[in-house]
Amino acid sequence: MNFKEWKLGLKHGIPICLGYFAVSFAFGIQAGSIGLTVFQTFLMSITNVTSAGQFSALGVIAAGSSYFEMACTQLLINMRYLLMSCALSQKVDTRFAFAHRFGMAYGVTDEIFGSSICHPGPLNPFYTYGLMSSAIPGWGIGTLLGIICGNILPENIISALGIAIYGMFVAIIIPTAKVDRRVMTVIIAAMSFSFIFKIVPFLAKVSSGFQIIIITVVIASAAALLFPRTEEEEDAY
Repeated sequence: MNFKEWKLGLKHGIPICLGYFAVSFAFGIQAGSIGLTVFQTFLMSITNVTSAGQFSALGVIAAGSSYFEMACTQLLINMRYLLMSCALSQKVDTRFAFAHRFGMAYGVTDEIFGSSICHPGPLNPFYTYGLMSSAIPGWGIGTLLGIICGNILPENIISALGIAIYGMFVAIIIPTAKVDRRVMTVIIAAMSFSFIFKIVPFLAKVSSGFQIIIITVVIASAAALLFPRTEEEEDAY
């Protein structure tokens, strides 16, 4: 059963792997441009696995900022993973040992979380391990090739590659939204709030990390009040 779930996760993680490869390739090139070595860049990718956090880290490193500034920056940008982890912990199959949560925590990214949370029924940790087995090597190898190859690819191609991860994330949430109007409502509401944060001057000054946290808390709270789960749904979940 566990191996079957791992294989399914491995299969579902292939599109994530391809998206990660494209984005991490661009990250590798940018890391090389500020003077990081191949080892430093690869180590950063396989220990962080966070695109926004890593790209922001390059700016902090390039500016010669302190470790404290780096820690604060990463805390703000990656705080959304706390919310994702809380949601994911409620879905994990309780038959599995608590220690599995530590293994899963390493792979809590937007895309792996999206696939895991949309997986029907209680979540078998080995499904998430399968996702991680596909996705994380793509992130690490893409980074490695990016910094080694340097500027072989034209800049406009590198920019285009960065869009792939967004298309991949849309592909994760749309199938669920098509069969559940509540999910579609939440997605549209989140997109609308995100747009408001971009066009309203004083809201646009809020960091991207805090924007995600605020939108997540507001939309999730509203959805919990408007679309409470029935007992039958809780059992199926």
